[in-house]
Amino acid sequence: MQLQLISLVLICLHSMEYIDSQHASRIRRHRKLHPGVSHGCQGGCATCSDYNGCLSCKPRLFFFLERNGMRQTGVCLSSCPSGYYGTRSPDINKCTKCKADCDACFNRNFCTKCKAGFYLHMGRCLDICPDEYEPKEQHMECTAIVHCEVGEWSQWSPCSKRGKTCGFKRGEESRTRETLRIPSASGDTCPATKEKRKCAVQRRRCRKGERKEGSERKRRPNKENKEENQESRQEERDTDNREESENKNKTEHRRRKAQNKQHVSTAGSTAH
Repeated sequence: MQLQLISLVLICLHSMEYIDSQHASRIRRHRKLHPGVSHGCQGGCATCSDYNGCLSCKPRLFFFLERNGMRQTGVCLSSCPSGYYGTRSPDINKCTKCKADCDACFNRNFCTKCKAGFYLHMGRCLDICPDEYEPKEQHMECTAIVHCEVGEWSQWSPCSKRGKTCGFKRGEESRTRETLRIPSASGDTCPATKEKRKCAVQRRRCRKGERKEGSERKRRPNKENKEENQESRQEERDTDNREESENKNKTEHRRRKAQNKQHVSTAGSTAH
């Protein structure tokens, strides 16, 4: 029994020696075929050489060739630099260059940032934006043109004159509407958001306190207030004079009409 155990141990030791010799033989052959290649690399390299840098990368890292003058050196990166995008395959993960007009990309057919002089539009780099789009210089991309949009008109304001609603016959009324959407640089501009029109009301005298226009009037210089008061009084006098003249004209017209009627009636009686 002991002899059998000893025989098994000797067989195992001989097998291990054979495996070690085979492994050493493979390493010697690899070094002869690939001189300068090392497996004890740093910086994420799986294999490397003193002259070319990384030759292959550890899992999940991307292989990238850095140019230094006429020389290219391999490096292994966790993400690709600007102007390149990462592609993965069972054999190698590598950084692939974006299109010539693209500064950063998701893949070869989808750009995320364009080089100077180009505008980004739906993953492509264009020198001129398409119809209904305008260039946005800040981000170098094409954005949809925004046209102005306004709301409905409000009701007309009460007829007023210099902030008062009494002491006049002819004044102004106004209405407004809100701007709902501000236009972009190339969009249609906004139409008027405020309108005024003449209005006429039945003149009535201002009650005590109605002549004042609030705190804004009080803040005006005394000279301006005095001139405005004089102008207001003159307008009231002119209005009174016009109304008086109109009443006189109406009275005179009625008197003449009555006289003509009486004259016609007298002439008819004489004829009979």
